[in-house]
Amino acid sequence: MCTGKCAKCIGTSLYPLAGCCIVANILLLFPNFEVEYVQDTAKLTPEILYLGGIFGGGILILFPAIHIHATGNRGCCANRCGMFLSVLFAALGVLGSAYCVITSSLGLANGPLCDVGTGNWTRPFSSDSTKLNLNFSISEENYLFHSEMWDMCKEPKDVVLFNVVLFALLIGFGVIELVLCLFQMVNGLFGCICGTCVKRRAGPV
Repeated sequence: MCTGKCAKCIGTSLYPLAGCCIVANILLLFPNFEVEYVQDTAKLTPEILYLGGIFGGGILILFPAIHIHATGNRGCCANRCGMFLSVLFAALGVLGSAYCVITSSLGLANGPLCDVGTGNWTRPFSSDSTKLNLNFSISEENYLFHSEMWDMCKEPKDVVLFNVVLFALLIGFGVIELVLCLFQMVNGLFGCICGTCVKRRAGPV
């Protein structure tokens, strides 16, 4: 197995995933693509404001991606020391992607913040609409399985579908990033012990 080529492939794959997480989280700040709600953060759920996609799945993935990608190229990083450092960077990526998955899962489970027609903004699909619900359990009675309940939110329009799609994408992207970073930790350990194919091809150091 060529650990250098594998690292380059992983690093290259992380770039678009990080970009997609950042874009998805930015879109969540603008329910139904309207600007007015981001101007009043009290109308946005805490999970959106945690910026799990921007910081966790985005920035904390870009830094590992840059170094992991560098370990697959000929140069100063394509050595045992570079592969060892890639393990540490991959661990940072694991933390970032896990943060993205956790915050997005909470956002999906608790539902959006919206006006149900009374003028008061609540979270009608959360078991406790007055505070953040940390319960991950999703039963068959959950709003996710009953799209006919989504019309309960009158403002922003279609906010439930908007949140469900974007949070689901963030979870998917975050899980893929998590798997890739975990794989790179194993790959980096092999590269640290056995060296990289890139190093052998480049000649003795």
